[in-house]
Amino acid sequence: MVDAARARKLADRIQQIVAEMLERRIKDPRLGFVTVTDTRITADLRDATVFYTVFGSDAERADSAAALESAKGIIRSEVGRQTGVRFAPTLTFKHDPLPDSARHLDELINAARARDAEVARQAEAASYAGEADPYRKPDDEEDAEVSRDDQA
Repeated sequence: MVDAARARKLADRIQQIVAEMLERRIKDPRLGFVTVTDTRITADLRDATVFYTVFGSDAERADSAAALESAKGIIRSEVGRQTGVRFAPTLTFKHDPLPDSARHLDELINAARARDAEVARQAEAASYAGEADPYRKPDDEEDAEVSRDDQA
């Protein structure tokens, strides 16, 4: 097993290599606007998972996934050459749903803000149903004495 810091450094290096390969060397027309978001590697440095996002429709996402699968061997050989590890890790490409989830959360937060603003706007013109201070207070000395007698 390898220490976690070394594994993290190798994962970061693999992410850089894959991103550079996708930008400069892979010329597959199916490959859309792909962004490598994260890379994780197992503790034995044998398997690496590369997370990516694709800007575009579901069809473009599927085409990009097929292009990444077909270029996996070329990318793996380049990763092995540039990292200098004994065994080049096998690469697995996974679509990262995080940006979609973040976009959905942003939409929910904006909807909640709009509802809060609507409630605040309605509250500005609102008034109390009864008195502003609903607690009874003695009006004069007699009421104060009566309330003291009740407590005794």
